[in-house]
Amino acid sequence: MNRRAFITLLGGAAAAWPLGASAQQPVMPVVGFLGGDSPDLWANYVRAFHQGLRETGYVEGRNVAIEYRWAEGRNDRLPALAAELVRRQVTVIAAPGSTPAALATKSATTTIPIVFAIAADPVGLGLVASLARPGGNFTGVVTLNVEIAPKRLELLHELFPAATSFALLINPTSPALAEPVSKQVQTAARALGIKLHILHASSEPEFDAVFATATQLQAAGLVIGPDTFFNSRIEQLAALTLRHALPAVYQWREFTAAGGLLSYGSSITDVYRQAGVYTGRILKGEKPADLPVQQATKVELFINLKTAKALGLTMPTALLVRADEVIE
Repeated sequence: MNRRAFITLLGGAAAAWPLGASAQQPVMPVVGFLGGDSPDLWANYVRAFHQGLRETGYVEGRNVAIEYRWAEGRNDRLPALAAELVRRQVTVIAAPGSTPAALATKSATTTIPIVFAIAADPVGLGLVASLARPGGNFTGVVTLNVEIAPKRLELLHELFPAATSFALLINPTSPALAEPVSKQVQTAARALGIKLHILHASSEPEFDAVFATATQLQAAGLVIGPDTFFNSRIEQLAALTLRHALPAVYQWREFTAAGGLLSYGSSITDVYRQAGVYTGRILKGEKPADLPVQQATKVELFINLKTAKALGLTMPTALLVRADEVIE
């Protein structure tokens, strides 16, 4: 072999080495993120999810890709979005903050690992066999937002101890949340000796009618049940409580920050962080069947004093000292 031919051969081999090495590089895993609301509303929650991923060594764009799908508060869109992520053959699906989203993924796949963050009972919904041993392709975090719904009624009753009538708003298109919340809050109302009016809304035009009806029924206050659709309409709901002079309580701080009177619920940012941690652990090879469902334990109370003044209310000192934050 002459010198020129040897150099040509050597150059060709050198050029081929990077290609061969590149071909053997592991493919970046893909997380499918199924959100029930909109990316604008969930920006803080997505950041918390990313934080959980970072705690397990994953950073979006560096060693993991994330495919986002958003239902914009429309539960009827979730099955198609879940099916789309399954067709994309993502490594794991995260469906945090939406019980309908978790149920949509249940119908879409029995093999892709799913991480949920929901308020409803995952055992009762058939997502897991038990909290300690999920046993299938689901695991995640359960908030206390259904269990403490009666406490929200008690907070309003604490404000209006002489009142005999209150209202509860639920979304009938999400029975997995609406039914247990209605049952538990109704039980609490009977124990308090008060009348509870259960009102329904599943679209924006129905909100005005709900608040008008609650006012006509002389409800002293409104408990807004946990629901993805309501999450995506927090500012609208807060504005309506002021317009109709109807004190209301919801689960997220964002409701109080937007002008609602009270919010009482699990720390949603911590819940999303935990969902991110579990997603990362599954990416590392752990199986959802072996990851016990986590139960959120931190509950936060927020009070908007400016709204209280606008409604002509004096907040009891006992309530103020229990608050995690008083917005003035």
